[in-house]
Amino acid sequence: MTAVDVYLVPVGSTRYELYCESAEVDDLEPTGEAQGGGIYARFRRMMAEALESRRARRLAAFPADPRVQQPWPVRLRNFVIGRVAEAFVEWRLLWHLRRQSDAELVHPDDIEAARALAVARTGLQRDADRHRRRLIASALAGAVLGPLLFVVPGPNLVAYYFWFLAVGHLLAWRGAKHGIGGVKWRTRASAPLVDLRGILELDPDARATHVRDVESVLELEHLAAFVERMVVRFR
Repeated sequence: MTAVDVYLVPVGSTRYELYCESAEVDDLEPTGEAQGGGIYARFRRMMAEALESRRARRLAAFPADPRVQQPWPVRLRNFVIGRVAEAFVEWRLLWHLRRQSDAELVHPDDIEAARALAVARTGLQRDADRHRRRLIASALAGAVLGPLLFVVPGPNLVAYYFWFLAVGHLLAWRGAKHGIGGVKWRTRASAPLVDLRGILELDPDARATHVRDVESVLELEHLAAFVERMVVRFR
C-alpha cells in the first residue's frame, strides 16, 4: 500500500493537529466490518445521509428561513443529522488510519523528526483515550435510552444518535490505536508548515488568505477548511 501523507499542522505556537488530505475526501469506504445488516449498516446509512445533508447546507444558495417553524420531529431529526455530520468530519482522519500500513509524517522543519513523531503519537494516544471513554458513555446512553423511549412513536432518534456515536467512537479509537502501533511512520520536513504558527494572531480575512497561500504551496485542496475548523474549536 502506498504511504499516505499525514501533516503535523501547527495551530498556534505550541498546539498541533494531524491532517490528511485523502481523509478529507474519503467518506469511509466500505469495509468488511460495515457490510451486511445491523448497527454497522444503519451507521453507514446515517453517515451517508449526514454527509449529504452537510454538503447540501454548504451549497445552498440561501440559508433556511428561521421564521419557518418545522414540526418538532423534523427539527429533532435535523439536529441529530447535523450533530452526527459534524462528528464524522472531525473523526475521518482516525477512521482513515485504520486501513493504513505506511504513512509519512510531514512536519514543520523547525522541529526535529523525533520530536514530531513524539507529538503525533502523543496526540493519537490522547485521541484513543478520549474516544474509548466516549465509546463507553455513548453505548451506555444508547442502551438506557433505547428501552426508556421505546414507547415514543416513530424512530427512536435519541437512542440511535448515541448508538451511531458509539460506532463512530469505536472506529476512531481503533484508528488511533492502529496509528500508534500498526502504522510504519516515515518523516519529511516542510518549511511552509512553519508559516502556520502565527495564524491565531491574524484577523479572519488575513488568516484565510495566509492559509490559502500555504495550501497552494503544499498543493493541497482542503487544508484551509481544516485549519478554520481547528481555529473555531480552540478559540
